[in-house]
Amino acid sequence: MSPQTYVYQSIARATKDHGTTKMFGLMGDANLFMVDSFVRECGGSFIPAAHEGSTILMAAAYAHVSGKVGVATVTHGPALANCVTALVEATRGHTPLVVLAGDTPVANPRHLQSIDQRELVKVTGAGFVQLRTPATVTEDVAQAFYRAQVERRPIVLNMPADFMWQESEYGIKILNVFTKPGGVAEGDTLDNAIGMIASARRPLILAGGGAIHARDALMRLADRLEAPLATTLRAKGLFNDHPYNIDIFGTLSTPAAYDLIAQSDCIICFGTALHDFTTDRGKLMKDKRIIQIDVDPTAIGGGLHPDAALIADAGLTAQTILYWLNEAEIPASGFTRELDTATLTAHVPGSGKASDGFVNYVDTLERLENALPKDRVLVTDGGRFMTEVWCRLSVPNPHSFVSTVSFGAIGLGLQTAIGAAVAAPDQPVILFSGDGGFMMGGINEFNTAVRLGLDLIVIIANDSAYGAEHIQFVDRKMDPSLTEFTWPSFAEIATSLGGEGYEVRSNDQLEQALLALEKRTGPFLIELRLDPADVPAMRI
Repeated sequence: MSPQTYVYQSIARATKDHGTTKMFGLMGDANLFMVDSFVRECGGSFIPAAHEGSTILMAAAYAHVSGKVGVATVTHGPALANCVTALVEATRGHTPLVVLAGDTPVANPRHLQSIDQRELVKVTGAGFVQLRTPATVTEDVAQAFYRAQVERRPIVLNMPADFMWQESEYGIKILNVFTKPGGVAEGDTLDNAIGMIASARRPLILAGGGAIHARDALMRLADRLEAPLATTLRAKGLFNDHPYNIDIFGTLSTPAAYDLIAQSDCIICFGTALHDFTTDRGKLMKDKRIIQIDVDPTAIGGGLHPDAALIADAGLTAQTILYWLNEAEIPASGFTRELDTATLTAHVPGSGKASDGFVNYVDTLERLENALPKDRVLVTDGGRFMTEVWCRLSVPNPHSFVSTVSFGAIGLGLQTAIGAAVAAPDQPVILFSGDGGFMMGGINEFNTAVRLGLDLIVIIANDSAYGAEHIQFVDRKMDPSLTEFTWPSFAEIATSLGGEGYEVRSNDQLEQALLALEKRTGPFLIELRLDPADVPAMRI
């Protein structure tokens, strides 16, 4: 490629120079030549989606599982407008993502598809970088990648269509990001926090998504204090091998773990914003000392005011606390000596009963936990079914778990699962989705998974209803029929789209599906037929 190139080539090359090998997208007038250059001239891989919003979700999941910056591309106007929900989801998930978005020609302000794309992006919480001129292409791409990493959110690079065939002199421009840990805690607040920890008789360590990198340091501190360990949903699986891991903290805890948390006198919180589901709307934090450590100042004090707040790196702070506990020869609490971890992590079993033509959801989840591949990536869509999956299905580590509930939306799961599968080609990806969510978004992209030949296992919790709304009508003794639907057979849809599908209405049919699963050659769907009156309420 000569130094003198067209703008579309410069964008593609600059994207490659930032380490991008996979680009998720849907082509249109303003980005098709850039995509072609990325594939043919830069050796990149392009993963085409069926819907623009899917590209954002795929790239976001790729970023979460791989640890790299995700890259998606769409064209202008309605294409970018189709991405609003997905952009909010990725923004609230703090996902580093660059979206190469075409824009209508600057020279034609009355273009049919013209909208104010900056204002559209702004309402989602994502960032915006304008491609200023053909002469600033590489600087503008570098700015987008830099901001995605340091701000940990999607950054939309706005690319006017009439720039694409203008000439641009290419030169590598990369803003290197300082990626060392954040600050070290010090001063009176640290001293007060250590004093609270030293005096605690029943301390507990809670880790969120912002503390995943500090796993070993947190376990050393827990062992020194003889304190149990727990995680938020985002850090699910972080302490899998620790003998005093009580799993998820909050409304998703087992009854025994919930009681244990309530009895603790000091919660040391690393990398979590302590939202309402984690704290059970503050109930679990009453009458105890709360110490909160986070590199993000906005995570502190949003819904709960801690007794000590440290804007500092989780791992370095854990090491600092451990050092001073040893220096002062503070004795261990002895809290874990009283604990039976098996009891603390045992969820209430299923009833073993189901109406004719349906399976018991909880019993089925317990069977799937043991039968599905253990080295899995687990993805969940939104819906009434999801909280039982979070509680009863294990994951190898937090990077192998993706939940699409940062915006409380449904219909985002299958697209997310595709991105996860591209990022982890050697792991089977298991998606749990509801019937409503699959009809809203999954049905659009199942064939994309087939075309890509992904090892994707889709479990549909089909209660033929919008379950979260159904239960509200039932709870108020009202007629829930407006929430009920007669859907087509999802198993047959999966087969018609090129995959393999099995409908499960009994335990025998479940076993047959699991036998067939062992011989799968591509995307595989199991449709669980559930009684809407027999699906557990959401644990939120």
